[in-house]
Amino acid sequence: MFKYIKNDLPASIVVFFVALPLCLGIALASGAPLFSGLIAGIIGGIVVGSLSGSHIGVSGPAAGLAAIVLTAIGALGGYENFLVAVVLGGIIQVVFGVLKAGIIGYYFPSSVIKGMLTGIGIIIILKQIPHFFGYDPDPEGDFAFFQVDGKNTFSEIFETINNISPGATIVALIGLAILILWDRVLSKKGKIFQLVQGPLVAVVVGIIFFVLTKNNDTLAISANHLVSVPIPEDAESFIAQFSFPNFSVIGSPEIWITAFTIALVASLETLLCVEATDKLDPDKRVTPTNRELLAQGTGNVISGMIGGLPITQVIVRSSANIQSGGKSKASAIIHGFFLLISVILIPRLLNMIPLSVLAAILFIVGYKLAKPALFKKMYDMGWKQFIPFTVTVLGIVFTDLLIGIGLGLAVGIVVILIKSYQNSHFLHIEDKSNGKHKIKMTLAEEVTFFNKGAILKELDSLPEDSYLELDVRKTRYLDNDIIEILEDFSEKAKNRNIDIKLISQRGEVENPDSYIQFFKLRPKKV
Repeated sequence: MFKYIKNDLPASIVVFFVALPLCLGIALASGAPLFSGLIAGIIGGIVVGSLSGSHIGVSGPAAGLAAIVLTAIGALGGYENFLVAVVLGGIIQVVFGVLKAGIIGYYFPSSVIKGMLTGIGIIIILKQIPHFFGYDPDPEGDFAFFQVDGKNTFSEIFETINNISPGATIVALIGLAILILWDRVLSKKGKIFQLVQGPLVAVVVGIIFFVLTKNNDTLAISANHLVSVPIPEDAESFIAQFSFPNFSVIGSPEIWITAFTIALVASLETLLCVEATDKLDPDKRVTPTNRELLAQGTGNVISGMIGGLPITQVIVRSSANIQSGGKSKASAIIHGFFLLISVILIPRLLNMIPLSVLAAILFIVGYKLAKPALFKKMYDMGWKQFIPFTVTVLGIVFTDLLIGIGLGLAVGIVVILIKSYQNSHFLHIEDKSNGKHKIKMTLAEEVTFFNKGAILKELDSLPEDSYLELDVRKTRYLDNDIIEILEDFSEKAKNRNIDIKLISQRGEVENPDSYIQFFKLRPKKV
């Protein structure tokens, strides 16, 4: 696991700085204790990272579950009752893994997965713009278009124009310049610049800037635009931050409904993230999805038992890990230990980090996910790839992650149906033979009820006094609906003086009276 420690250690530092404000922000957006987000981040890094088969995926609390958590805490009568649903949801995920439900993730088209990554990249950039300029009353980590304060992504950006904080903006620009310089120039100049990553330098510069300017009326960065980690006074107050599930409500139907909801949504988000991170992995390794569900389920059971939020594999942290050079699961695990150590030993130092510097780091992450060149590449691949890709991107930007993916998947299915309609058969018209038009129709390898319209249209358009040669030798699956169409057409053909010759691997027959009989009463096995 520590074979690539020289790559994984710097990457884990970057992931730590990305994960820290997200853990706190998602907890705030979920209406849960701030410490619950940190617990989920620590468990996601150490426990899930250790059990997972993913080399570069990073788990933690997910913004996609924030709305579900917020609603459930109120509906279930408190956070301790909600934790019971988290534990049960984890157990259900383990059952999913045992039942090998991880294969579901492979049924999402590549265009939708690429659209998901691009949409998340755009959302990361848009959501970080207010932080970059030192203004954002809305919780960090809210990745939906409509926010908890009633505003939306773009109204928040427009409002930022009149509320720019000079100090936060200056340090953000400095941090962004450091990141670009490090990435484009210094990282190629020597090993020291590869070991010490640009994001770490940017964060250190941000802390120094805050300390030097905190008494300056113009450049001082306000406390509400700094990282906000809970600071325990002693060991007893630290332990008091943990919450524990109230298992006396385990028999409540609402608890079980919430548990199944968490399990389904968390599993889907995880499987989609696994698919996406595997595509981003430079080494093209494949994550065992069933093992991932087992790992996520175990993590959620432990997180729920000690007061943490639900956990999923998260694309923002995973992509930051990949782009920072992470090579193995060590980076995810180490980032979890960094979270644990930091909240115990240096919470006051962490609370000096400006959110605008972290926004600059996420700008780079978002840009690498949503490069303009990708749009041209998808366009060049044709409309069958470009349309589902574009719909997914727009859906994620203007709604939220799951709705955007659902819209992209729906469009992808429509594209498949259109192509299935078009590719059901091949029609070849030859010259007249014996006074009749000779027409040869070759059916595709699989012909289902989706193809009924196309085949029926072709048969109805055949001219009278023609000769149809129907070739099914390449067909391996013929739906009963298609056979019924052929049966009906046989009757019409007699009235229109159309002769039919049916050719299959079983032989040939002229003007068959019964296609089902010809296929020996096995309509689905040609």
